[in-house]
This record gives sequence, C-alpha cells and structure tokens, in this order.
Amino acid sequence: MSKLKTAVVGVGALGRHHLKWMSQLDDSELVGVYDIDQTRCGEYADEYKIKAFETVEQLAGEVDAVSIVVPTTVHYEIASQLIKAGIHCLIEKPVTLNLDQAEELIKLAEAHKVKVTVGQIERFNPAVAALMKSDLKPSFIEAHRLAGFDPRGTDVAVILDLMIHDIDLVLSFVDSKIKDIQASGVAVISDMIDIANARLTFENGCVANLTASRISLNPMRKLRLFQKSGYYSLDLAKKQADIYSLASPDEKVEGFRMPLGKSDKDVIYNKIEDNGADMLGAELASFLTAIKNDSDVAVSVFQASEALRVALEVEKICKESLQLHEEMS
Repeated sequence: MSKLKTAVVGVGALGRHHLKWMSQLDDSELVGVYDIDQTRCGEYADEYKIKAFETVEQLAGEVDAVSIVVPTTVHYEIASQLIKAGIHCLIEKPVTLNLDQAEELIKLAEAHKVKVTVGQIERFNPAVAALMKSDLKPSFIEAHRLAGFDPRGTDVAVILDLMIHDIDLVLSFVDSKIKDIQASGVAVISDMIDIANARLTFENGCVANLTASRISLNPMRKLRLFQKSGYYSLDLAKKQADIYSLASPDEKVEGFRMPLGKSDKDVIYNKIEDNGADMLGAELASFLTAIKNDSDVAVSVFQASEALRVALEVEKICKESLQLHEEMS
C-alpha cells in the first residue's frame, strides 16, 4: 500500500501537533485540514501547503485516515460521520461523552470495516513500554497527575481530562475486574470538578489510588506499582522508570545487583531512560501502521470505553460526594 492520504480535524492547542506529525510520518501524505474556525484552518493550510476543507463531508471524500482533535462534546458527531464514509479515525481521549456513543462507534467501525483508535498517549510513554515487558501482577498502584490550570480542558471534569490516562494504564496493568470504586472531588476554579481522588479495588485484591488535579503549582505525572516480586516507579513526565525486582543470587539477570540483607534474594535495579521518541509521533505512526498492515490498533474503542466507564463512575461518585458536602455545610 502507498502512503495514506491523511487530514486533521481540529487544529487547536493539540491539533496543531497532530498536523505537524501527519506532515512528517513516512506512511502519511497530509492532504488537508478542517476546523470550525475557517480563518485558522486557512492559516494552517497555507503553512503546510495543503487544502483547507470547508466541511467534514468534503474532507471525507478525499482522505483515508483522520486525526479527530476537537472538543469531546463533538467527538461522536464527527467520528460517526467519518466512519460511515469509510475513513479510519484516531479520536483524542476521552473517546466520547458517554458509553452509548462509544458502543455505537464500535458497531459502526465493525460495519464499515475501518480502524478506529483512541489517543491514550501514555501507552506510548517509554517508561510504560518498559514496564509492559515485565511480569506485572501489582497488589497496589499509586498515581499522581497534577497540572496547572488551563481553561482549554474545562469542558469536562478533571477525571475525563487527566485522570482517565491513569485509569487506562491501571486497566492495562491489572488483569482483573473492578469490584468497588470510592471517590471524592472538588470544583475549585471551574464549574467542573478540578481535583479528584479515586480508589479502585479489583476482584484479585489489587488496589489503585489515583489523584488528579488541574489546579496545582507543581506539575507531576508519577505512577508507582508494588507487587510481591518488585517495585516500579515511573516518572511519566520525564519518560523514565526505576525498576526494582528480586532474584536469587545465582539467577542471571541484567541490572545492578544489591544483596538484600540476610535473605536469599538480591535486589536487581534497572533504570529506563527517555529514548527521545516523541509520544504523539509514535501514537500516530502506530495508527497508520495498523491501517497499512490490517493489524490491531494500540488502543481500541472497546478499551477506551472501559476507561471511560470507570471515569464516568468516578465522576458520578465525586459529584454525589460534593453535593452531600454542600448540603451539610
């Protein structure tokens, strides 16, 4: 298959980065852009010497694959239209506003035989990729995702804006179903919940404690996993991981070896450094490769809908907790 004809729908703060990578990837022939702001659309079309589409319908007639980087409120409307036209789609997270819309996209993708993936970009973080090579059986996971306030994301609560990344990662790490969710949240600056904490308990006993905030002075994206055979500390912002595992003294494994006191085990330490790869570039390249090879996408709509299902439940519990607090104040 020759290069795929690609376009980007939505060129705001994030969409412009999609546009840059779609213009550079080997499997992509960037042919156009669409944005509801036609002035901005024209400016980017001139910069990249591509077509400024006036409608999504017009775009659908000239491309093979599209990045959809628009507000979550219109994800379903645009994605369903393009899927029906036979266009492969990468949809930024969260996949849709609700589960019914996500389920409908799954059906449409199957009916029209197109690839649809969701932009859970942390899956392409080198630290996460390194961790996925380990034998993961976590008993406890702790995640902190803290960011400064940005009005761009306030169309949804912080759970759908930020925490959903860690929910998606936790679901990929833990091979078990969730049996209980506890959560609390506060709306501080916006009308939506700006800081939230969730405790997910799985049927296999694993517990994940997740905190997300978009009103923090000190940004942080860290995740730690604890299990019987090791400890994993990920700095997702720096794209690096510290991995501590146990091994017998005569076991041949790579890493810095430290005897563990009077036990018959050694601690093996490995540090995974940032490999310099751009996460968005890797995500888009993976999407195009799945189309060309007719292989599975990295994050399916079903997987994204599971993360959405948990995020919506966390949001619901947070809202109930917040309302109860306000009534008792």
